[in-house]
Amino acid sequence: MATTEFGHTLRRWRDRVSPETAGLPAGGQRRAAGLRREELALLAGISVDYVTRLEQGRAANPSEQVVEALGRALRVSAAERDHLFHVAGLVPPGQGTVPAYIPASVQRLLDRLTGTPVAVSDATWTLLLANPMYTALMGERYGKDRNAVWRTFLGSGSQVRHSPDSLRKLEAGQVAGLRATANRYPADLRLRRLIAELRAGSERFAELWDSGTAERHDVSRKTVDHPVVGTLTLDCDLLSVEGCDLRIMVYTAEPGTEDAERLALLGVLGTQSLVG
Repeated sequence: MATTEFGHTLRRWRDRVSPETAGLPAGGQRRAAGLRREELALLAGISVDYVTRLEQGRAANPSEQVVEALGRALRVSAAERDHLFHVAGLVPPGQGTVPAYIPASVQRLLDRLTGTPVAVSDATWTLLLANPMYTALMGERYGKDRNAVWRTFLGSGSQVRHSPDSLRKLEAGQVAGLRATANRYPADLRLRRLIAELRAGSERFAELWDSGTAERHDVSRKTVDHPVVGTLTLDCDLLSVEGCDLRIMVYTAEPGTEDAERLALLGVLGTQSLVG
């Protein structure tokens, strides 16, 4: 029963979100004003087939991560988010867990910065939302690779260039930040599982975790080796949202530089790729 209601809810709420509201191009013939299934899948980072099976009630027991991602893609309110968890047969995350809800004001911020790479992460450095420019710059992130700490120690890494010293500082800063998050949210089981997996899978992470390092990592400037437009050196500003414990990362280039030209070119190429 819950599975069927979850599917009906997804379908109703998908129909009420326009592509423009979700930051997507609205070209082509449409039978309805709302999002297509493939657009919802793109925004939530899951497969179109899975969205179809959820809506038709053929897929049961969606995970918290999937429900959270679908809620963000559908621009739900806090009350609607709780309802979506309930009809999925889940208990909404409560106090003591890392917040993953993105307020409408932050969604609107990303919608307005269409020519600027912007991403929103939670306090564990798990990517929650990225605009098309950020995805064009850094590439798609899937599964556990959406967590920056996981990528550094166990995953695919990133296109950001590092020297041995800058990599050492990045590793130490990420571990210190994750420890501080764990201290703020001691009841978060997902965070505890992440830390346990990192300790078991990476000797370097375990060494830094056990050492109690408290080093902070400066992310104010990054050099990105992009496979299409080449090397870009960009300013990276990290913004926080009052009361949400979210991190907003914004990349910009100094006007009139080659970096600015390459970033503008990336915006054109990225948009063409998304429309295609």
